[in-house]
Amino acid sequence: MIKTFYLPGRVCSTVAIREIAAKADTKFTMICLKPHIEWVYLGQERMVQVMEMTDATMVYADHFAKMGESIVEAPVIDYQIGALRDDFDFGSVLLWNTEKLKALVAQMDTNYEFAGLYDLRLRASHAISLQPSAISHIPEYLYYEVEEDTRKSGEKLFDYVDPRNRQVQIEMEACVTAHLKRIGAYLKPGKYKSLPKADDTYPVTASVIIPCKNRVRTIADAIHSALSQEVREGYSFNVIVVDDNSTDGTAEAIQSIKDDKLIYIAQDKTWHAIGGNWNVAIHDPRCGKYAIQLDSDDTYFDETTVQKFIDAFAGLEPEQAIHAAPQYGMVIGTYQLTNMAGEVLPPGIIDHREWTEENGRNNALRINGLGAPRGFYVPLLRTINYPTTKYGEDYAVGLRISREWRIGRIYDVVYNCRRWEDNSDANCNIVAMNRNNWYKDCLRTWELLSRLA
Repeated sequence: MIKTFYLPGRVCSTVAIREIAAKADTKFTMICLKPHIEWVYLGQERMVQVMEMTDATMVYADHFAKMGESIVEAPVIDYQIGALRDDFDFGSVLLWNTEKLKALVAQMDTNYEFAGLYDLRLRASHAISLQPSAISHIPEYLYYEVEEDTRKSGEKLFDYVDPRNRQVQIEMEACVTAHLKRIGAYLKPGKYKSLPKADDTYPVTASVIIPCKNRVRTIADAIHSALSQEVREGYSFNVIVVDDNSTDGTAEAIQSIKDDKLIYIAQDKTWHAIGGNWNVAIHDPRCGKYAIQLDSDDTYFDETTVQKFIDAFAGLEPEQAIHAAPQYGMVIGTYQLTNMAGEVLPPGIIDHREWTEENGRNNALRINGLGAPRGFYVPLLRTINYPTTKYGEDYAVGLRISREWRIGRIYDVVYNCRRWEDNSDANCNIVAMNRNNWYKDCLRTWELLSRLA
């Protein structure tokens, strides 16, 4: 009833997928992405049972991960139409309906070296709109796999922008773009809405926005980095720090810094999270026409970051930019990873050069972030606002802007992303990672539905 095939992980060729389909001659076909699978008693039978009950195209299940001498639970999340990222974690066992597998493979019209399996499951995912159970997650622990990548979540975070993986990323982008065209969600280049006009009531050209909560060890570094910025004659800036009820001395550290450019906002006791803190800052009458991100544990690369953002919004050379209207609703810079001592960490510079004017907003549905630091044209951002959440809020806003307005890029390093043990994504457990990934998949689903509409 089942024939099993082994693939070396999720990165594989179209040729390999076609070969599997050609050799599949049983009712169900199992593709294993890791060589060492041990089954819970009747685990395979349970996967077949669910497959037959749901008439699914593919089913996958929760499992256990063997990490050295320990065994830990490794639950996965439900699939949805917005689960477009190429690193979606199905676990290492995929059970396919062979007839449906062969039909999908027959439609595969591009030979990929790396994106073969990605192409296959994107084609399978399109059936979800007609049959919600087409890709079914079984929330039961049915097998054991050996976990070979034991790095912390913060160390895995930047794999997709590692220059060594560039060719893989190019193929994955081509694959998801073809998928969006097939389903009618592709956005053609060059069609953008006009930005809303800015009135003359903005007190400064730009505001550096620093939301924070319990960052007594790092907040002073961030604030001094922002206050050290230098802008040319005719421009001005301030620094807005929003403290969300810190209890570790952060508020006192902020208030000890005396500078006319520094604005301190203390939040009330209701729920705000990072997104809510941003909303308070951008709607404050002291906010400038542009709002530029600085996280409370990071610093700017040098004193030119704010001016580079101001110039970038106009899309012109600095000497021409002062009288020019903004061309972009959002500008994203380039950062480098460092430790707290300022020493560069691998993979070093993260410039997101995969973003292109022609296809960036389509590829944005595949990747898990658009880059940093981010700057916003405030008259537009005030009409969109941030979601009130502490994770993915920046990605949500970036997706929304990319659908209808242009996003500019700065490819000079303008930001130091400082990695330390208290980063929010430094060492997430599986429950937190699943929650974060599920939320971003939801954002992609909502955005995909908007683009389809």
